[in-house]
Amino acid sequence: MSQLDRRSFLKLSSATLIGISVGGVSLHALAQEAIKLDDPLAVAMKYVAKSTTEGQTCGNCMHYAGDKDTGGCAIFQGKLVAKAGWCAGWIKKP
Repeated sequence: MSQLDRRSFLKLSSATLIGISVGGVSLHALAQEAIKLDDPLAVAMKYVAKSTTEGQTCGNCMHYAGDKDTGGCAIFQGKLVAKAGWCAGWIKKP
């Protein structure tokens, strides 16, 4: 039996948490207002509205839900994030 490495375990755990907490409801529908850059969680997660990390944006993160310029995020529940944004919780969308 193969063992999971730490990165795979964290990806699997976060995907499971998202599935359980969201329960099929669109994150975009739950989000109400844009996250502010001075929000304590945004500061802790190093969120920026325009990514400076090549190939990593909210739009291609597994936590992002939406297809417009803004969308919901499993990390910033109830808030909209910029599709072009980035935070330290970024994980490549499968």
